[in-house]
Amino acid sequence: MELLSKKLVQKAGVDTDELVKLLVSNAAAELTTFYYYTLLRVNLIGMEGEGLKEIAEDARIEDRNHFEALVPRIYELGGQLPDDMKAFHDMSACPPAHLPANPADVKEILKVLLKAEQCAVNGYTHLCNLTAGKDHRTHDLVLAILNEEIEHEAWFAEFLGHGPSGHFRRRTVGESPFVSKFLHP
Repeated sequence: MELLSKKLVQKAGVDTDELVKLLVSNAAAELTTFYYYTLLRVNLIGMEGEGLKEIAEDARIEDRNHFEALVPRIYELGGQLPDDMKAFHDMSACPPAHLPANPADVKEILKVLLKAEQCAVNGYTHLCNLTAGKDHRTHDLVLAILNEEIEHEAWFAEFLGHGPSGHFRRRTVGESPFVSKFLHP
């Protein structure tokens, strides 16, 4: 039996199969980014790197939160996650955030972090545009994630000298101020 909420999204003009595919690939990006950010954060050492660890940790934990928030919506729309982690990794909406050739180069790590966040901003902007006025629940969720991804991008850009971000540190690590309402304790 198909859920009424899915039928209403389809009736509003959203291809739910395509939407689920995009949500799954973005969930894959969030989970793989969580993993790769772990490696990047561990390599933020020395005078320059230590100051970035907390910010990288915020982005890392919030990306895990994004994954956790996306999963219920995928299943509500009749989708599912693949049962093969390798396949899930490979369907990621964003390329892996690999360590740079010189893992001691903090500026290169920052560039990897920034590029990953910019990919996420693009993906969630597309999802917002796809669901605006048609799928309120998904739109609310992806807009919340987009807000956090934009903050992450601004943090890393600021450290690369692109100007002040205007954002302040979180009260607690991984707070997810926009996405927390979608997380169930």
